[in-house]
Amino acid sequence: MSKVTILNDNFQNSGEMDLPASFAEVNSHNLYLYVKSYLAGIRSNTAHTKSRHFVRGGGKKPWRQKGRGGARAGSTRTPVWVGGAVAFGPKSDRNYTQKVNKKQKRLALEFALNEKAANGKLFALESLQIASGKTKDAAAVLKNTNVRDALIVLKELNASTLLAFRNLKNCYVVDASEVNAYLVAVYGSVIAEKAALERIISKEG
Repeated sequence: MSKVTILNDNFQNSGEMDLPASFAEVNSHNLYLYVKSYLAGIRSNTAHTKSRHFVRGGGKKPWRQKGRGGARAGSTRTPVWVGGAVAFGPKSDRNYTQKVNKKQKRLALEFALNEKAANGKLFALESLQIASGKTKDAAAVLKNTNVRDALIVLKELNASTLLAFRNLKNCYVVDASEVNAYLVAVYGSVIAEKAALERIISKEG
């Protein structure tokens, strides 16, 4: 059973909290499928090529069909001509969406949380509010917890805390309802308010 490290206001270890035993039984393939689906969903899909139907010109037959000793040609806009169309090129109307059902999304999140806890990279604090709104105070959170980059999970977002973490490139702040398996997996550590983490574990997030 993996354990969450609980920190006090001075960022010192003040205890541990157990994750449900069922989290350790989740197959890693659930996380793979969710991350694959997540990345496919945010794909920009801007690459687009023109087929013969959309390339301007090429209406006139370039030369007569027979008698000149060369290959016959009906248009200068076929894929074999410079300036012609593209055969089997990418189209911007392609749908890259990959379906992952609700249960599998949950299993992926449970596996990601368990992996972070097993590696000692899941921390819980009673409160993680930066009232001053200053970036140096937000940076101190990372320094005191001795982590390189982190997903910051709050029970409820507030303007001053968002302002404090905004300029830190190695941090991302979300509330409990926004947490997903991809975010947990992609950041090196997860620092969460205890109430927010309990909400996620209880499947209310």
